[in-house]
Amino acid sequence: MEVSTVLILLGIGLLSGVMSGFVGVGGGVIIVPALIYLLHLNQHQAQGVSLTLMLPPIGILAVYNYYKSEHLNSTYITYTVVMGLAFILGGYLGSKLSLRLSPLLVKFVFGIIMLYVAIRMILLGSAFFSDRT
Repeated sequence: MEVSTVLILLGIGLLSGVMSGFVGVGGGVIIVPALIYLLHLNQHQAQGVSLTLMLPPIGILAVYNYYKSEHLNSTYITYTVVMGLAFILGGYLGSKLSLRLSPLLVKFVFGIIMLYVAIRMILLGSAFFSDRT
């Protein structure tokens, strides 16, 4: 592996880790587009790498910080177990569907979802800031 590739991967990992700990995003929002545009992976390859990265407990220290600051309690941990079980099934079904479709179509759908989320957040953010003045 080339040094430039290692540096890009370290940068993507650091940025996505910081953003994951800061606002709870990382895999789909940062890692997938970065792998596509910086390392020229296709949509399926980028998704595979992103999902592989999530297999180990990558967020364990971030979770620990939230737990220590009392933002996670036993109720919320129960939420994660229930969501986690559904996430496993959803990940399996979603990957099966994605791999049956063209990477370009999946990339398009991914982009539409990100655009929708971005517009919603910008509009809600604008309302938030206008209420504070």
